[in-house]
Order: sequence, then structure tokens, then C-alpha cells
Amino acid sequence: MEVIIAPEPELSTLVADAIERLVREDPSPVLGLATGSSPLSVYDELTKRHEQDGLSFAKVRAFMLDEYVGLPASHPQSYHNVIDTEFASRVDFAKGAVQGPDGTAEDLRAASAEYDHAIAEAGGVDLQILGIGTDGHLAFNEPGSSLSSRTRVKTLARQTRIDNARFFDDDVDAVPQHCLTQGLGTILEARHLMLIATGGHKAEAVHQMVEGPVSSMWPATVLQMHPHVTILVDEEAASRLQLGDYYRHIYANKLEGQRL
Repeated sequence: MEVIIAPEPELSTLVADAIERLVREDPSPVLGLATGSSPLSVYDELTKRHEQDGLSFAKVRAFMLDEYVGLPASHPQSYHNVIDTEFASRVDFAKGAVQGPDGTAEDLRAASAEYDHAIAEAGGVDLQILGIGTDGHLAFNEPGSSLSSRTRVKTLARQTRIDNARFFDDDVDAVPQHCLTQGLGTILEARHLMLIATGGHKAEAVHQMVEGPVSSMWPATVLQMHPHVTILVDEEAASRLQLGDYYRHIYANKLEGQRL
């Protein structure tokens, strides 16, 4: 696990750099897209590179982490609509190239299995963007989730709904209670995981994720088991890290071939 501590604009640039290299060098790249506030500046940076430098996503496939159950794709806060608004429609993805779990499916269990199958059929995710919840949840894998879980229906914790109420006019009751989410086991199959966290409210979750024991109580700690994880945090989110100075030293003294 690599930990990079830097100001937020630099974090977004580093993620965008990694995605640009993948998109330009791989003939059929597969991205994993996250919603929430953490990746928005990354999507803005990639859109700028598309408009100004000709970075094309025409051959890229992408899979979303999760979706609310019961919200139609046209709902402003459905993740299908959010990803389309914030990123997909701003660049040149081919029609149908960006997929998400079907939260309106009649058979949610079958839809979950079909989604995992679709990811596998695409060759798996090359680079997955992630955020982390204040309680350590990853995607919508709440505390107590199986560390080997697959895409499935989850009931959202009260804290998660409170955190997401800002997207629903601060109305907690308007936030759906259920979702379809990639499981932790599904996420771990991506070849490179890049997680962005900013702000002091994420500090404890970041500390547990990076330095705590692997535990379902803090689902993001499962990332310690992955061979290629990059954690990108600002100073506030890094404030609880006991080895913060060490992580800064490592990053400042990497060999050229070890850079992202």
C-alpha cells in the first residue's frame, strides 16, 4: 500500500495522470468509477484533458461501484445520472460503455450476479477509483460486510444516509435505504486501486484503513490485502496517521521507476 500525502489539487492530478497513461497505452482499458465528492475534481481534470489535449475515452469501458435501489436512471441522484452528468457526457465514451448495477431490476440477486459477470467478461477493471466513508465503508460495503463479498443488495447504515443527505436537499428520509454495491471481493479483483480522501472528518477512517487491523468493522482495511493500492490523502485526512512522516519520506525518495 502506497500512501501519498499532498494538497488536494495534486492528488487529483496524480489520479488523472494514472488514468491518462492507462487510456493512452492500453488498447481496451477498463475503468472503475466512483460517485460522491471525492472523485469530482478528477473527473473535471480528465474532462479538461479531453477538451484541451484530445484525451479520448472512445475505446474505454467503465463500471460503476454502486447504485441506489428503486431510483430510476432519470432521477437526479441516481448514480447512473450522476456519473453521466459529472463525467461520461462530458467526454466521448461510446454509447453503453459506462455500466452500473441495475437498482430497478425485478430480481436484484440476479442483477447482482449479472453485473459481476459483465465485469469479468470485460477482462476486469484495470484502475478503480475509490472513496471512503467516515465509518470506513468502501462503496456501500458498510461495517460488518464480508471481506470476500460480491455485488449484492445492502441496507445503508444510518450514518451513511446522513452523510449522503446533502445530495437530497439535506433530507435524510429521501435517501434510499437500500443499494446494489460491488462487494469487497469484487473490488479487490481490480488491478490497481486508487483511493482519495480529504478533510479531517475522514481522518479516523484513513488511520484505520492504513494502520489498523484488517477487520469487517472497518471495511476499507481489506485494501491492505491488495498488491497495488494507492491511498491519496490531504494533510487533514492524514492527521491521524502515526507513520505520516515516514509515508512522506518514502514518497519523496522513490526511485524513478517506482513513481505512479
